[in-house]
Amino acid sequence: MITQKQDEAAVADIEEWANRIARSASEGVQISVYYDGDSSTYVLRLARASRVLLFRLSDAQVRTPAREAECEKTLRKKISDL
Repeated sequence: MITQKQDEAAVADIEEWANRIARSASEGVQISVYYDGDSSTYVLRLARASRVLLFRLSDAQVRTPAREAECEKTLRKKISDL
């Protein structure tokens, strides 16, 4: 489980988790996160130099203990795509 918090309260935890993975996966990747209440998803913005990639994680993904590995795999793939 990435966080037990919900909505806006979870953003800082998810951003910290994502940046920790980014530092171990590749240099120069900056990640910011915001919560989209309309879709109940967390939008991750990955940036490296002039390239930007956006993707979403659902509330269920970040709050389900068994899905953290899935989220990490997705994040690492997106970092490599950047």
